[in-house]
Formats: sequence, structure tokens, C-alpha cells
Amino acid sequence: MAAVQDTKVIISIKSLNKEYVSSDGKVVRALQNINLDIHEGEFISLIGPSGCGKSTLLRLIADLIPPTNGQLTINGHSAHEARENREYGFVFQSATLYDWRTVIKNVQLPLEVMRYSRKERDKRAHEMLKLVELTDFADHFPWQLSGGMQQRVSIARALAFEPNLLLMDEPFGALDEMTRERLNNELLEIWAKIPSMTVIFVTHNISEAVYLSSRVVVMSPRPGRISEIVNIDLPRPRGPETLDSDQYFHLISQVRHLLREVHD
Repeated sequence: MAAVQDTKVIISIKSLNKEYVSSDGKVVRALQNINLDIHEGEFISLIGPSGCGKSTLLRLIADLIPPTNGQLTINGHSAHEARENREYGFVFQSATLYDWRTVIKNVQLPLEVMRYSRKERDKRAHEMLKLVELTDFADHFPWQLSGGMQQRVSIARALAFEPNLLLMDEPFGALDEMTRERLNNELLEIWAKIPSMTVIFVTHNISEAVYLSSRVVVMSPRPGRISEIVNIDLPRPRGPETLDSDQYFHLISQVRHLLREVHD
């Protein structure tokens, strides 16, 4: 990946705030004064205590909820325009696949909505299944797959229309440790094959954030603020040797220390 300063800003967030009104009429401030630039080809992890607004920030970027005030642009457009232009793919905490559709039909779903031709849908879906190594399961149904395989289908679906931005909200949180580690490696391999793709990844797992990321954004408890941004200067490609390196353990300790500080 090119140095951050050499790549264009994909997402620009300035003085962003998000407030809710609770059922008893009280104003709850979820995010306060968020300022962040994310560059093309970065892998950014958002980490922080439960309730700090990580997923809220991701949903603001995705235009699933509106900000209270502040500025948020994606490729120079508003978040709403970016959603209408289908400039990003979204992978949720659960795979959210349709059980009555085969794997390949699930991957084709956004292409159907976007009125791709049948030939192009077939071509793109097969390419994505090859990318996530599920070609042999194209005609299976989701309920015939493991949880990890279902999430790989979800990733393939999110990438089917070639977005340059991938938003991921704790996609591996419900998986066992070995499956999670394998999918982390597979995600890095997918990202490496699409050099211009930017990933924003929400996680509670410190070691996962360090292993995957270019930068880790540490957030404070509510109202969520950016407490610190840690540059992850581990060499790529990453693999088993990364997990055994002193620098990896040092960065984990650094992020853990920062999270303890924001709790105090």
C-alpha cells in the first residue's frame, strides 16, 4: 500500500456529532466532535469500549442514520449521495443471507437490484466466489454452510458490484478463535487483490485490529470521541510470523494501554 500522504482522501469527517432522544425525552450524545481523514487503500479499525459509538460512526458513513451536525463526505460526495451511487459495500455482524436463495443467488442479489444483465451477474458472482474460495459451494444454501463460510458469502456479496469502500461491523465477532484467525487472513488476501479498496472495520478485539490494520482508531466511552490513532507499521504480507513478532505484541500492548486510559 502506498504511504498515506501519497493517496487521496476517500472519507473526510469534520466536527461530526450524533445525538439521540431517548424514550424518556433525554438527549443522548453518541458521538462528539469526530475528525478523521481516511485515505484510499487504507485498512482502518475502529476500537473502543461497548457503547462508544463505533458502529454508530460506521452507520453514519453508510448513511443508514443521519448525523446531528458536522461534515462527512465520501469521494467528495455526501454520505447520502455515496449510498445512492453504491460507492460502498457493507458487511454486518451476522451474514444476513436469504435462506431460500442459493449461495450464488445471494451474491447476485445487489446486481439484480442494480439491473445488471444475467450474463454480467453470473460472471461477477463466479468471480467473487472464486475470490472467497467458495466456488464449489455456489449451489448450496446458506443453512448448509458454516458460520465462517456464510460470512465469506456476505463479503462476496458486498464486493460483487466493485465498490472502492468496504464497511464491516464486527463481521467475525460471533466466530470461534480459529475460524476468526483464518478469516482475518482471507480478508487480508482479498484486500491485497484490490489495492484501491479502503476498508473500515469495527471490532472489540485488540489483536484482530492490530493484525489487520494500517491504522487503529481508539475511541473513548460515550460520548464517543477519537482518543488516539495508532499507526500499525507491521510489514505486509502478514501471516503466522507476524503473530510471533515482538512489534506485534508491542502494538497490542500500546492499544490496550490506550483503551485502559480512556476507561479511567
